[in-house]
Parts: sequence; C-alpha cells; structure tokens
Amino acid sequence: MNQDLVRLDHFDGSNFTSWQDKLSFLLTALKIIYILDPDLPPLPEPTDEDTDEMKATNKQKEDDELICRGHILNALLDRLYDLYTNTKSAKEI
Repeated sequence: MNQDLVRLDHFDGSNFTSWQDKLSFLLTALKIIYILDPDLPPLPEPTDEDTDEMKATNKQKEDDELICRGHILNALLDRLYDLYTNTKSAKEI
C-alpha cells in the first residue's frame, strides 16, 4: 500500500469524526476492520484438538488484531499513545 495513502492526521481530541472516518477507511482497505466488530467473538484458547484450519484462522485473527491495534496507536498523538500503549485490544482503544 502506498505510504502516502496511509498517513493519517493524528487524533488530538478535537478531530474525532474525521479521524474515525479516515481510520475506518484505512482498516477497511487493509481488510482488518472486522477486528473492531463488537459481535466478533474472542479467540478461543488453543487446544490439542484444533484442526490446522482452526489454528490458521486463529493465527490470522491474532495477526490482524496486532496490525489493527498498531494502526490505531500510530494515529494517536504521543500523549494519547502513551495512555493506550498498554491496552492489548484494538476494540478497547
């Protein structure tokens, strides 16, 4: 993806609506917006009985969660970044 298209204005507390729209568009283009769906069930704990397909799906969701969280944190001002950097879930941020 072209880096110029990815550059977002940092959220500073006063530009939420435009920032949210731009971030949603970016996450949609990256096909990871589903991570923020409130109806998305949490990842189940891995078991020995998981199939390879289930393991691959869970790994993909973990990777998408990490990427989504990173993009959200990257689009925050430093003071907000510092506040949310220990939050593990993109939904919580």
